[in-house]
Amino acid sequence: MATMKSVQTSADGKVDVVDVERPAPGPKDALVRIRACGICGTDTFFLHLGGMATGTDGSTRAIPLGHEPAGEIVEVGAEVTGLKVGDRVVVNPQDAPTGIIGCGGRHGGMSEYLLIENAEAGKGVAVFPDHVPFDVAALNEPMAVARHCVNRSEARPADKVVVFGAGPIGLGATIWLKLRGVEHVVVADVIPERLETALAIGADAVIDSASENVTERLTELHGQAANALGQPRAGTDIYIDAASAPAVFQAAVDSAKWGAKLVMVAVQKKSDAIDLGGMLRSELTLIASQGYPTEIFEVTAELAEHHERFARLISHRVPFPEVERAFDLALTPGAAEKVVVTFDA
Repeated sequence: MATMKSVQTSADGKVDVVDVERPAPGPKDALVRIRACGICGTDTFFLHLGGMATGTDGSTRAIPLGHEPAGEIVEVGAEVTGLKVGDRVVVNPQDAPTGIIGCGGRHGGMSEYLLIENAEAGKGVAVFPDHVPFDVAALNEPMAVARHCVNRSEARPADKVVVFGAGPIGLGATIWLKLRGVEHVVVADVIPERLETALAIGADAVIDSASENVTERLTELHGQAANALGQPRAGTDIYIDAASAPAVFQAAVDSAKWGAKLVMVAVQKKSDAIDLGGMLRSELTLIASQGYPTEIFEVTAELAEHHERFARLISHRVPFPEVERAFDLALTPGAAEKVVVTFDA
């Protein structure tokens, strides 16, 4: 029996690297040799849980991790069309019939090989050009999340936008906004190094929200407007929350002019401190953005075209033999921005 190494959750909040049977593709499947796989906040969420919850008694089961893989096809089933051995591909983790890849399904992308069931180009996988590094291609899934957020915002070129949170999703949204032609995009965060990255990837201005008054700075940058009661507010049209902190949500409410939009892409923490009256006074439109209903491969061609720009989002590239260190970095607040695990050719 051929085996491979795969990363899964363990009960102690860490990862286990285990030897499992290497999958064999059926006539409709393809086998991908993984060359890079990103680590996401969802991975660390499962680690904190100790796996996937299985019932009301709090019990969990170990699950294979990794839903941001990129690799090359090494085997194809006899009935597969449109794909061939040697194709470099990114993956739609939500297309797997045996459950979402790396999020409770049978397969995980943080493995030496990944089975693509019912492999179909443009559905389960998309081919990307040879000149794009695998580590950048592994950003395809999170950049689809960021793209959906921007699509939900319906941002227009004349709009003035602020993105809260200069992590991968916030920075990805910033890139998509600028590629969309949006006139002025501000990024707010509390970590100076992240703000430097925001400027490097095209943000027009940044706000250090640990030391600066957000409303005052937005007013300086976007002009002064008013809420429905005529009270002075910043001229910002769209607020994007990629930070997931109640203080960020409230900062948007405090700053919002009449008719502004707030797009939530970050997973929100429960809070009773949100000023609903403030939302009313600004007639603030709240828009939720979840996943990537259509964007998973919508982004692939542009990601390839602008791969050098997107490469700036990766703070750490860690070889697979050191995968435990990669997850330690991802689990340590402030230690890393985007960690991508790389596999030998």
